Amino acid sequence: MDQQPTTTRRPAFRGRAGRIVGVVATLVVTTVAVGLSQGWGRADQTAPPPTASPRAAAPPAGPAPTASVVLNSTDDAFIQLLIPMNEGALALIDHVDSRSAGADPSLRALLNDLRAAHQAELRDLRGLLAAGNVPEQNIHEGHQMPGMVTDASLAELRAAPDTEVPSRAAALVRAHLAQTVVLCRGEQSAGGSPELKALAGRIQQARAAELSALDGRPGATRTPQAD
Repeated sequence: MDQQPTTTRRPAFRGRAGRIVGVVATLVVTTVAVGLSQGWGRADQTAPPPTASPRAAAPPAGPAPTASVVLNSTDDAFIQLLIPMNEGALALIDHVDSRSAGADPSLRALLNDLRAAHQAELRDLRGLLAAGNVPEQNIHEGHQMPGMVTDASLAELRAAPDTEVPSRAAALVRAHLAQTVVLCRGEQSAGGSPELKALAGRIQQARAAELSALDGRPGATRTPQAD
């Protein structure tokens, strides 16, 4: 955890951070159990073939909150986790863009769509934090959270030869998208803010389309998911 510049607030921050971490752990465990009981993420399941080439798209824009909202601990934990997850994915996308021979055209097009969607989501998430009068806190920095693109994974990607970048990047993106689906289901189940639950529903729908587009790329190899 980063050291806070104002030491008089450290005990309160630690208490709040501890509560959020506990809620995140509960949220992830609960939603994984729900997802598995419903068959989500099983390798032996096949999605119905798309009728057209899928494209990832930004979630439908919801109205920006103009009045205060009430966020419970699950809402707070969901936002505080999804913000760094999206930022990590954006850092990955930026790196792939910097590798002139590192990505095939279909992957590069998909990543451009993901960039726009993730940037829009960050604006919505931070808008809800502000409307809820909740400060943004990156309490997960340095943590190995499922689906999060970490500094270590980015370093491995930077060291990889150009020929391996597409497959490595696709695997990282897929893990990020799939874990976000899990978290969105948990927020819709245990969250308290109607505004945030609606946003989580839109993000979940967008992630499903993005996963379909990722698997539908020419020559794409589907990343297996554990039962």
